[in-house]
Amino acid sequence: MRLRSKLAVRAAKLTSILIRKMKRGSGVTLPGYVARRIDPGILKAMAEQVRGKIIVTMGTNGKTTTNAILCRALESEGKKVIINRTGANMLNGIISAFVLATDKKGRLDADFACIEVDEISSVGVLPQLRPDCALLTNISRDQLDRFGEVDITYNKLLTAVKSVPDTTLIINCDDILSYSLAEESGNSFVTCGISEQIFDDISRSEIRESIFCRRCGTKLEYDFFHYGQLGIYHCPNCGWERPEPDYTAQGIELKGEVYSFDLDGMHIDSTARTPYNIYNTLSAYTALKTMGAGYAGFREMIEAFDYGNNRESIFTIDGARVQLHLAKNPIGFQQKISLVLKDEKPKDIIIQINDTAQDGRDISWLWDVDFQYLADSNARRIITAGTRRYDMGLRLKYEDIPCETTTDLKASVADCAENGTKNLYVIVNYSGLYRTNHMLAELEKGGEDK
Repeated sequence: MRLRSKLAVRAAKLTSILIRKMKRGSGVTLPGYVARRIDPGILKAMAEQVRGKIIVTMGTNGKTTTNAILCRALESEGKKVIINRTGANMLNGIISAFVLATDKKGRLDADFACIEVDEISSVGVLPQLRPDCALLTNISRDQLDRFGEVDITYNKLLTAVKSVPDTTLIINCDDILSYSLAEESGNSFVTCGISEQIFDDISRSEIRESIFCRRCGTKLEYDFFHYGQLGIYHCPNCGWERPEPDYTAQGIELKGEVYSFDLDGMHIDSTARTPYNIYNTLSAYTALKTMGAGYAGFREMIEAFDYGNNRESIFTIDGARVQLHLAKNPIGFQQKISLVLKDEKPKDIIIQINDTAQDGRDISWLWDVDFQYLADSNARRIITAGTRRYDMGLRLKYEDIPCETTTDLKASVADCAENGTKNLYVIVNYSGLYRTNHMLAELEKGGEDK
């Protein structure tokens, strides 16, 4: 490794140590920035040290969970894997994942790299990583002030994958945008999809990014929608259609709170609580099969896999069951509303909406979510929190759904846990996730000490 690269690695590690000693954060982004300033080619140098395959995961929803499944499957076969576990998926965070994993001599000991990549950052990241496989979960609206409308995201991703023509794409062909991108890119690709109608009316909603043929512009006809624009489609004019997927999940059943399904001859009793996680599992398995690694013990691994990934967590506080869920865009929020309505028991709901740079300053997407279903959710109390709590409250008011507001999330959680239905849902967008996880864990521990 070049002297400049060695200096970049040492400086990055020192930066990480200082950040943690000063308790100024987790130190997973700034070290990458420091390394890149010293050696602009550091990511390429690090990627070249990976002995086996590099797999990147991109897309609007499901990246972190899918990437975690890939990593766990490979590790279960004894492979050494580099992964950006914290979801730091832009250039500096990805560089940090590599440089902080090196030994004292600045060398990597890695069989594989599983890297989650932000869609907008993909243009700068993919040419440096030159991945063997790029998995695309789906394309939809997210953080409008940063990504803009969905065609901007589509074009960024298309440019990124075209820059690495030898990379094999793993595509959810139920998504017309992802499938169209694969065809347009010129890259080889493998498809996965679900041919059974498993999403309920609430999940499906009316949120559509595109329902027009990407070849001739004619409005597509659908046998059915899964959700958003995902479904079984064909063009009545030119014949363009959703292909028969190379890999699929079948026999999907909801058993209690979790799903079971058949995948490539395996019957899997998963811990997945939302049908979307079946997509994540299917996509990861398709990538592993395509790369020829990580799938031998897949069934045992996935049946024990925790899909929560700090984004779906369950706590017990004062005898109450408290569920924490992330919802950061219209499609994701619609899935959470569906989950809430599957629980027929009385409940309390707290919704925290922030508008930090992490979340996106533009929260107009709240008006694309079908919140009217919450009127039938058997909720005794609905409380809004966060910097945009009044916007969330206004959105509910337009559906004639009464709610309260709070500036003290911890106190509201504690009150609901002690005096409420003993069945509390806390739904937050991105910037509130890790802080709320920590707060709920503290409340849970406090309850045990009483």
